[in-house]
Amino acid sequence: MTDTMSDTSGLITPALVDLHLAPQDKSEALRALAQRLVAEGRVTDLDGFLADIAAREAQAPTGMGDGIGIPHCRSPHVTQPSLAFGRSARGVDFDAPDGRPADLVFMIAAPAGADDAHLQILAVLARRLMDPVFTGALRDGESPRAVADLINGKEAPTAAPVVTAPAGTAALPETAAVPEPTATAGGLRLVAVTSCPTGIAHTYMAAKALELAAARAGARISVETQGSAGTTPLDPEVIAAADAVIFAHDVEIRDRARFAGKPTVDVGVKAGVNRADDLIAQAVGLVTDVGTRPAAAPAPVAAPSAPGEHWAQRLRTFLMTGVSYMIPFVAAGGLLIALAFAIGGYRIASAPSVLGHFDWTSSHSWAAMLFQTGKTAFGFLVPVLSGYIAWAIADRAALAAGIAGGAVSVAVGAGFLGGIVSGLAAGFLVLWMIRWNVPRAIRGIMPVVVIPLLSVAAVGFLMFVVVGSPIASAMNGLTDWLNGLSGSNAILLGLLLGAMMAFDMGGPLNKVAYTFAAGALTTAGTTPDAGSLKVMAAVMAAGMTPPLGLALATVVRRRLFTPEERENGKAAWVLGASFITEGAIPFAAADPLRVIPANIVGSMTAGGLVMAFGSTLRAPHGGIWVLPLIGSPFLYLVAVAAGTVVTTAVVVLLKGMRKPAAQAAVASPVAGKQPAAV
Repeated sequence: MTDTMSDTSGLITPALVDLHLAPQDKSEALRALAQRLVAEGRVTDLDGFLADIAAREAQAPTGMGDGIGIPHCRSPHVTQPSLAFGRSARGVDFDAPDGRPADLVFMIAAPAGADDAHLQILAVLARRLMDPVFTGALRDGESPRAVADLINGKEAPTAAPVVTAPAGTAALPETAAVPEPTATAGGLRLVAVTSCPTGIAHTYMAAKALELAAARAGARISVETQGSAGTTPLDPEVIAAADAVIFAHDVEIRDRARFAGKPTVDVGVKAGVNRADDLIAQAVGLVTDVGTRPAAAPAPVAAPSAPGEHWAQRLRTFLMTGVSYMIPFVAAGGLLIALAFAIGGYRIASAPSVLGHFDWTSSHSWAAMLFQTGKTAFGFLVPVLSGYIAWAIADRAALAAGIAGGAVSVAVGAGFLGGIVSGLAAGFLVLWMIRWNVPRAIRGIMPVVVIPLLSVAAVGFLMFVVVGSPIASAMNGLTDWLNGLSGSNAILLGLLLGAMMAFDMGGPLNKVAYTFAAGALTTAGTTPDAGSLKVMAAVMAAGMTPPLGLALATVVRRRLFTPEERENGKAAWVLGASFITEGAIPFAAADPLRVIPANIVGSMTAGGLVMAFGSTLRAPHGGIWVLPLIGSPFLYLVAVAAGTVVTTAVVVLLKGMRKPAAQAAVASPVAGKQPAAV
């Protein structure tokens, strides 16, 4: 990918440039730039787009340092890839790591289904932001048209600015080109992989920063960007010849096993942007510590663990990887089944196969088709969960054993608990096998024949003969317990699940509660009031409550919240109604000691009431948008409303008890900073 853009890219027009951006805070800056996108017809819904921007801001700060802020998101409200640019004399606080307000603000708007060509344009822009000549020309631009032409590639920057380097690093060179590597640092050969959650900005900025830093150190580096604009994998020969590896990522590295056995620096993607020189120095230090460089041989297939990471953190990562790949199957299958019941009633579960019995004009046939398709999708839940737990541990070589083990777990009735066991067993078994020192003659067939054959057989034996039956008995007991819940027992479970959903708002405890409910949903059968369905209803109500309660609090007691929090409150209405608990994260990040307890009390109220009312839910997601699919919907709404009011009352009470000095501190712009979401 080159750092030039076509003059027909049309990424930005003069109307999308504001050279005199003067907001009071970040939320005003975002709204001002978004309004320009709306006026140009590039965004169709201002509030919806701002809600998507706010959700991205809640994940992690978008201040890059050196006076650059890059708020960005994918949104269905964006009609074409676009950029709105603002230049602010006073600066906008985007919580940059160097604490410097952003005087250059780039709002990148990408459609939810943007094609590769458009995403490549955005990727090139992100890389150019690391070029001091480019950013210097933007600071000196005298007219909106000149700035738009510069960004679109119609005009080349002509002057190099004076750039202040971060403390402890050399100043950036006054040229847009990366200098040729010198012979210093022994001609060190490096490879790197960068990736971020959205794959739009940080991925490519980190790549460019590492290239510049390597050039300053006299090293050669090849960077693989695993972003939205597509990925060109590094040549295996380049990897084999590399002396060290740098991973700058916030999502799992794809095909990480290619780099096994190499000295590795493993950090978040923002470290790649802001501390590139330090990362190159760390890589040099690793090679020096090794004493001799690795031989240029094919990389092993084993994936190393991140140095210094606690085993419990690794285990949580493995489990959450499996859950993340399972959730789309839960959502698709659950919603299809829920729609089938809404159209054809609960008796649709006993309808004959639509193969040979489908009537195009019959709603009953359509309902049967939806039910049978959803049920088939549900059949993949446990194999996918097991397979990708194994994949997270030992990469592709473990997929076969993990998926097969999950399928056996379903066959013996061990359910999702069995899938977790089979996934962990398959992953660690394969991780051990790929470290075998085998003769060269069979080394080539190990990952495609020997490892799958032995690991599938071993995991199959484990699930069929050893642990499958005990786990199945436990699952049957759990199902019977859930279906038999009533009275105080059901309410206590609702209280517990509510607390878990609210404590970390999308973190590990939240995911455990949701996974428990989704797994129980697969055992619900056709009983309209099964306890499993009540659990799912309680979990969704508890997850909706925190953002709704905080949104209401910003309305009833505005003075207790900063302008930025009040703006986040507008987005929280939509996020809470859609069962996106993460909408509460910006509030909790700014004031955790008051917001988190309020969230917990409110969610416990909602979860307990849902279980007491006996409301049910077959859909695993959707919020109020799946209200027609909820059993006892009026009482369900009463429970959500009660939880919302309790959250509001508690947070208002706790915030109102603060001393005047504390109130003044919260009212300051610094209080609105949002640390990265966990």
